[in-house]
Amino acid sequence: MVIQATRRKSCYKPRSQASRRPSRRGQWTLLFTAALSIKPSVVASLVEPLCLSEAEASLLAAELKQQLRSGRCPPGDQVQIEKMVAGLGDRRGLMRLTFAESLGAVGSAAVPALCQALRNHTNVTVRRAAGKTLTLIADPSAIPDLLAALLNDPDPVVQGSVVGAMAATGECAVEALIGVLASSNSSAMHLGLASWGLAFVGAKAPEALRRAARSSHTEVRTAAIAALGEQIQALGDEEARGLVLEALGDSAELVRAEASTLLGKLHDPIWAAPHLKPLLADSSVQVRKNTALSLMKLRAVEAIPALESALRVETSDEVRPILQLSIRQIRQHHLEVDED
Repeated sequence: MVIQATRRKSCYKPRSQASRRPSRRGQWTLLFTAALSIKPSVVASLVEPLCLSEAEASLLAAELKQQLRSGRCPPGDQVQIEKMVAGLGDRRGLMRLTFAESLGAVGSAAVPALCQALRNHTNVTVRRAAGKTLTLIADPSAIPDLLAALLNDPDPVVQGSVVGAMAATGECAVEALIGVLASSNSSAMHLGLASWGLAFVGAKAPEALRRAARSSHTEVRTAAIAALGEQIQALGDEEARGLVLEALGDSAELVRAEASTLLGKLHDPIWAAPHLKPLLADSSVQVRKNTALSLMKLRAVEAIPALESALRVETSDEVRPILQLSIRQIRQHHLEVDED
């Protein structure tokens, strides 16, 4: 039996030294800048991590398993927490899993030690496991450390783990993820992970996503549009639908491409197909490809004439095969339906 950690509901808010607080966006801008300035190689040299022998780790893991199975929460004192964090570096995967589950059961009391390990530990296995364990706890107070690890840790597995942990906090992570997407310092890996994180948050943060869809940054708008799908399906959000339609006419190719892809995932051909058909003549090859694929996914038989017209004038060798495939698949589907 794995005990579920208690989750904090309030979002972490950086402390302000002055009576006048910066705006929410300003707070995350300051946090983002500070995170970029931290060099893990320098910090790591200041920490002497606790180590457990295999025998010590085995004995502790056995005790923790017994506690979890009996429904008892493992002890949350600092000494035990540090031992469990040290156990995250064990070479045995099942041992690491036991320590991660135990720390997750301890909950918020384990967050400071996990964040310290994430930021400072020289063993990459510990840093990876710390990020994954923070996902179980989903404590918003860890977001600054998670953001710093995303921006500074050289290991891609750590980066992916911390974005998962950020996304697990829901709406609290949105501003930090948007900060990554909007920064000119973010790498392609950072942008991709932040986009995934925002999509994972999805309908948990409807207002934040609607604001992001109107951002002045192309990467932010693109990620927000991708994340609106769950919001539309789970909440029936008509404003979100409107934002997707606006995105079809966005000046940025990336945004139009994402919006045309999203319409194909909404399983609403009667609504989506009329908005997609004009994009078969879009100036972007990628948008035209995405549009043809979305019409195929929607099985939009009413779009066949538009697809055929587009095929007659299409000059791109990338787009023509997709148009042909879309027409063929839609026809085949409706033949099968008619036969039934």
